[in-house]
Amino acid sequence: MAKSKHDEKPLAQNKKASHDYFIEETYEAGIVLTGTEIKSIRQGKVNINDAFATIRGGEMFIHNMHVSPFEQGNRFNPSDPTRARKLLLHKAQIHKLFGLVKQEGYTLVPLKIYTRNGFAKLLIGLAKGKKQYDKREAAAKRDAQRDIQRALREKQKIAR
Repeated sequence: MAKSKHDEKPLAQNKKASHDYFIEETYEAGIVLTGTEIKSIRQGKVNINDAFATIRGGEMFIHNMHVSPFEQGNRFNPSDPTRARKLLLHKAQIHKLFGLVKQEGYTLVPLKIYTRNGFAKLLIGLAKGKKQYDKREAAAKRDAQRDIQRALREKQKIAR
């Protein structure tokens, strides 16, 4: 059975992103980490709920990603858990994203963080904000789908 592109178990997820934004495209980016940050990330002590990505000087950075200090850490533990961390993408991808973010009203939202081949990867989504009525419409569709599934289960129980 072949794995899909992002089948790894997520160490942290931004579940609110799909509620607040329409996710148009996703990009996988590497993260530049220092000291014992990778050990904390592997333990799942990372929070990306309030994080956002920016592009400055042809480079992409993630801000407000909280990586807790490693308990058994040493002097190489970073002092600021929410510092800006550089993201690793191809230059063409960064230029494309920069153009979209500046002109069309998109934003860059971190969706999940996971490890691949021992390296921490961040799934970035190119997102457009949802209005309040879009959120209500999505909730109504979700509730309707849940009711349909419930009715089908009841019908299958009666048929047996």
